[in-house]
Amino acid sequence: MAAGPTTAEKRGASTPKESSEGSSGAGARNRTFRAPGTRALLLALAVLLLGAGGFWALYGSSWFRVEQVRTSGTAVLTPREIEAVAAVPMGAPLVGVDTEVIEARLRERFPRIGSVEVVRSWPHGIALKVTERKPVLLMEKGGKFIEVDTAGVRFATVDTAPRGVPRLVLDSASSPSLRRFGADRLLGEAVRVRGELPAEIARDTRVVRVTSYDSVTLELTGGRTVFWGSGEHGPVKARVLAALLKATPKAGHFDVSAPTAPASSGS
Repeated sequence: MAAGPTTAEKRGASTPKESSEGSSGAGARNRTFRAPGTRALLLALAVLLLGAGGFWALYGSSWFRVEQVRTSGTAVLTPREIEAVAAVPMGAPLVGVDTEVIEARLRERFPRIGSVEVVRSWPHGIALKVTERKPVLLMEKGGKFIEVDTAGVRFATVDTAPRGVPRLVLDSASSPSLRRFGADRLLGEAVRVRGELPAEIARDTRVVRVTSYDSVTLELTGGRTVFWGSGEHGPVKARVLAALLKATPKAGHFDVSAPTAPASSGS
């Protein structure tokens, strides 16, 4: 009866298998860390050259540099004033112009500017798009006129009153409303009333007089007056007033403070 393999023989028999597995693992590692091929190197080189060329074109070449500045949207201000303060760096790379700094500079220097946008106009231009504030009320002080916009911002003082803009009179020095709400709040109410007037009534409005928070009076052309009351229910009051003006064209006094019970009287 033949004897089975000894322990030494078993170990000897397993050695080739272990050696084969080790060889297979080394081959896998070699395949994983294979050096990049020629195509990959060429692609990487092309990307690098393209990036360097783009950087040079934008910053180093004369292809994309500031050569002209154009201003639009001005009415009272002039393009020359705007461009002088904007101080756009002529000849500088267009991509390097700090548009936010220019916008901030213009807003700080000109309170009349409500908004401004500085836009790159490729390949050689900068566009300054300005929107000026428009006055809806005027406050007279010392023979001059302070312009107030739709947000209640006092943005400019002028020597001559712009045509068609009503004058605001705040007769609230002794009113409890002044202590409770403050002059700015009362100014805001006046602006609110003015903004809710129909266009045809706004054209005829000469004075917006504020005595207290709930006492606003309009003085129209032809000596007509309108007691508006508070700024509440403005759109309804505007419609009621328009109807009253048509229904009683010879009346001189109108009351829409209670729009459900309006009244007109006098001549």
